[in-house]
Amino acid sequence: MTITPDTKDWTWVLERPCRECGYDGSALATRDVGLRVRATQPLWFEALSADNAAVRTRAGSWSTLEYACHVRDVHALYTERLALMLAEDAPLFANWDQDSTAVENGYHQQDPAVVGAELVAASEAMASAFDAVGADQWQRTGLRSDGAHFTVDSFSRYFLHDIEHHVWDVTGRRAGSWL
Repeated sequence: MTITPDTKDWTWVLERPCRECGYDGSALATRDVGLRVRATQPLWFEALSADNAAVRTRAGSWSTLEYACHVRDVHALYTERLALMLAEDAPLFANWDQDSTAVENGYHQQDPAVVGAELVAASEAMASAFDAVGADQWQRTGLRSDGAHFTVDSFSRYFLHDIEHHVWDVTGRRAGSWL
């Protein structure tokens, strides 16, 4: 099955709830970002232990394994971007093509058990990084290569939607319902 690249600008989740997964960034207390990231970890282990984790079960969608690889890489990338925002004034983030990354890194061929462990490690690093953001740092800024402007606060809300939306993609569980 062919995957159509996702070219949507998902920054709209900063303005309104996601009708698909139920995520509402306006209801997020930034002190809870780490907690909510950690709450997804057991859901990924459960999903990756399924016999069909590497099988694309819906036309046009990644397999659970491919989603898990993507989420692992999102955690790693956003940990780097958060560090840049905290260390530099308004850094510009390099473009990241998630679809090319999936192909180049052979997401569909990776070992689900290894991916699960890597995802948990990457998500723990991300959660810890958000836990360490000081009260005076939430308004620091960063810029995406397409011109999207983020503060650490809006960045956390945007990031968490990506993570929780993909849990919904593979489990059908609405954002935050596992807390």
